[in-house]
Amino acid sequence: MSEGRHGAALAIRVTPRARKNEIVEIMADQTIKIRLTAPPVEGKANDALIEFIARVLEVPRAKVAIVAGANGRDKLVSILDLSPSEAQARIVKHLKG
Repeated sequence: MSEGRHGAALAIRVTPRARKNEIVEIMADQTIKIRLTAPPVEGKANDALIEFIARVLEVPRAKVAIVAGANGRDKLVSILDLSPSEAQARIVKHLKG
């Protein structure tokens, strides 16, 4: 996660076609590993990722965008109007259930 004046950037590794949508772990390099039920076709996994991240972080969908890696497993996701520390706190809270 990187600091920014107007939002947060999250490094995310996506595994599509999973049994359920879930955050698996925060890896050593701070990449967030996420499993999604959606298949990686026609942008379905990307849409599912945006929806899932918005729900976990409790922000409107419009505040979440994939800014790099739309066609791969490793993505950079921008969240507007949410500090990196708050984003991290919400992800950790979600992980702990």
